[in-house]
Amino acid sequence: MNQGPDRSAAGQVVTVGGHRITLTSLDKVLYPETGTTKADVLAYYAAVADVLIPHAANRPATRKRWVHGVGTAAEPGPMFFQKNLDASTPSWVVRRSIEHSDHVNVYPLVNDLATLTWLGQVAALEIHVPQWQFGRDGHPRNPDRLVLDLDPGEGVTLAECAEVARLARAILRDMDLDPFPVTSGSKGIHLYAALNLSHTSDQVSAVAHELARALEADHPDLVVSDMKKARRTGRVFVDWSQNNAAKTTIAPYSLRGTTRPMVAMPRTWRELASPGLAQIDYRQAMHRVERNGDALADLLTAHPGIRAAPGAAADPGPGPGATDRLAEYRSRRNGTRTPEPVPAEATGSWEGRSFVIQEHHARNLHYDLRLEHDGVLASWALPRGVPTEPTKNHLAVRTEDHPLEYGTFEGDIPAGEYGAGTVRIWDSGRYDLEKWRTDEVIVTLHGAPGGSLGGAVRFALIQTKGPDRAENNWLIHLMKATATPGRAGAARPGVDRAQGAPALPYPAPPAGGIRYSPMLAALGTEDNLAGMPGTEWAFEMKWDGIRVLAHVRAVGPTTTVRLASRNGHDLTAAYPALVCALPAAITAGSAVLDGEVVALNDAGRPSFGLLANRAVTTPVSYLVFDLVERDGQDLTRQPYSVRRGILDQVVSGDGRIQVPPSFDGDATAAIRASRELGLEGIVAKRLDGRYEPGRRSRSWIKIKHHPTQEVVVGGWRPGKGHRAGSIGSLLVGIPDGGALTYIGRVGTGFRDRDLDQILDRLRPIGAAVSPFAEVPAADAADAHWVRPLLVAEVVFAEWTEAKRLRHPVWRGWRADKAPADVAGENPG
Repeated sequence: MNQGPDRSAAGQVVTVGGHRITLTSLDKVLYPETGTTKADVLAYYAAVADVLIPHAANRPATRKRWVHGVGTAAEPGPMFFQKNLDASTPSWVVRRSIEHSDHVNVYPLVNDLATLTWLGQVAALEIHVPQWQFGRDGHPRNPDRLVLDLDPGEGVTLAECAEVARLARAILRDMDLDPFPVTSGSKGIHLYAALNLSHTSDQVSAVAHELARALEADHPDLVVSDMKKARRTGRVFVDWSQNNAAKTTIAPYSLRGTTRPMVAMPRTWRELASPGLAQIDYRQAMHRVERNGDALADLLTAHPGIRAAPGAAADPGPGPGATDRLAEYRSRRNGTRTPEPVPAEATGSWEGRSFVIQEHHARNLHYDLRLEHDGVLASWALPRGVPTEPTKNHLAVRTEDHPLEYGTFEGDIPAGEYGAGTVRIWDSGRYDLEKWRTDEVIVTLHGAPGGSLGGAVRFALIQTKGPDRAENNWLIHLMKATATPGRAGAARPGVDRAQGAPALPYPAPPAGGIRYSPMLAALGTEDNLAGMPGTEWAFEMKWDGIRVLAHVRAVGPTTTVRLASRNGHDLTAAYPALVCALPAAITAGSAVLDGEVVALNDAGRPSFGLLANRAVTTPVSYLVFDLVERDGQDLTRQPYSVRRGILDQVVSGDGRIQVPPSFDGDATAAIRASRELGLEGIVAKRLDGRYEPGRRSRSWIKIKHHPTQEVVVGGWRPGKGHRAGSIGSLLVGIPDGGALTYIGRVGTGFRDRDLDQILDRLRPIGAAVSPFAEVPAADAADAHWVRPLLVAEVVFAEWTEAKRLRHPVWRGWRADKAPADVAGENPG
């Protein structure tokens, strides 16, 4: 079989955040003791990017690189300590300079997943940052956090470090600072406390030094604050010096260049009291982040004062003003009634340059242009769409600032709510800023490859205020364009608007390609099949995994691969082994594949639980069951039988990439075989059925052995007996219009450690009132309510007449789903 050129020799090209990155040597072992490869490192950083980046953003990043691997304890690998960026750094990496007396260093800012992926590609395993950030003017601000490094001397264990951490916490609390512990991934513990920007690094260092001296004075047999290494044996060294503006500390969630892939991992004070306290490796870190999110999140939002010498100068430096930029946005929205993000405050980077154009089918169709600026999305409504000719300006109405989270929002805003209607992303990417004044903005938008803008487009926004004009009226003018933007409102290729299937913002193939959203199956029974006499069906096993569309395209000697979930999230960096395997598994030059990513248990069967809690080293496979496009040819209008025949020719893999066989026989036999194999059920597919992008069609009918239901968690009830102090059951519901309909309590299927992790995840999103439309008094009596933000999955026996779940059992969180994706699985 002719497979064409050796595509792996030139590396795999992925697109992350609109930037192309060539990944090479993915199978290179960087940690020989554990066999951890570069692919594993990239997958780890992709998995923790959302929690790592906020703690590293806008800080100059010093890197420690092990391009040949960390080696072993006996033979360590060579390490390169790097401050300056070299000439090979991609131009899109955000950077800032620090001037020294005789030279200037240029540092990267780890502000996005693309930069983090690039760092993983160059084997920058350790990321070190200072306790201060750059401000909007490019100059260093005062520190926003204090850090103490508790370093064990010879003969001292992590338990003694934890004891010193508790002693330091007591002193810091007396200073109105509540610290957060992080096991360093090496030997000791770091303590972080949030500051309010009112003191210099020198002042904070002085306070930290005095704190270390106080600890040593009170506990001379346990603590030392002196820098001399000779004094550290048998004691914990409290290193206060990392508060110096020129010093750095390993970033939270960063890997370490130790013989095993350990992580600087945020912990709870409850964990620090455990006699089994130990450092965390990257597999455990991924699992914790998947389960609990960011255990250090409160550090980003807490800004108490710090007691220092009287008369200390207060210089907050450039940064967010006192004005709440999102006050108007929140005043118009109720987070319990709309799927739109409604954060408590602006949490974005002050240096970001993202943009989004959203197609908004409200009372009148219009388009919304949003530019990231000063930590929010500055927004303009475009009633006549995006201008396509320089000679015709369009009206742009300045609207309220939106949170950065709105940049990825798509969904249906319920009737009766502000802006009711359907929101879809028309294009998104990054922009270059030429001018930003209160009355004029000039930017060049770089849209997604294959996006509706068609490439890089330069626009000017000009305020038109005058004696007869409203201050919020602007004009948007198309300047010298390098590509013609797509006409707002024009149907995009591959989308049948008559069928109501708008394209979702999947990572698009290169220019000229087609965007797709996956076809969905309707839940049903064998009776539903019998009710369609004369219809011929094919039967496939139902795989218990995560739905993924794969865009594979050969471009010269390289191949680009993009993976996207059903709701549009870019999963490319999360599955590097699949990215590496896909080019060799297809015979076509390009293809868009539809399938399921699965993780196999010890019995060789797909396990959703194993996949949901996946460690980086857990092998995954891609089971391909449909072909949407081949060599640029749209196959969605071809019948299933034709698509399946072509798929068998195009995909030749038998390892990580497979085309599972369809079942020969009738539905009863297929269901019996699925049950014997320990699978979830079957999917019946009409032989003459088309591929219907974005639609839940009865051309595909899924028949499950045990019904499952995605649910939104709205509260919890405290446990009793051995569960006292923890969760007894979760209160769950399904979105229905603008309300959350209560469907019951889930109290089984949990392990003890699950309950602790779930509680840690729910506490930060606690709410004063119930998010449900109605809850029985008995269930609501002792309930603790939470904001309806998290999606999980349960298996249950049946629906009761009251539309409640009978005997629901917990399966796990669905991080790939948003509340707006959840609907009742009623067969019929």
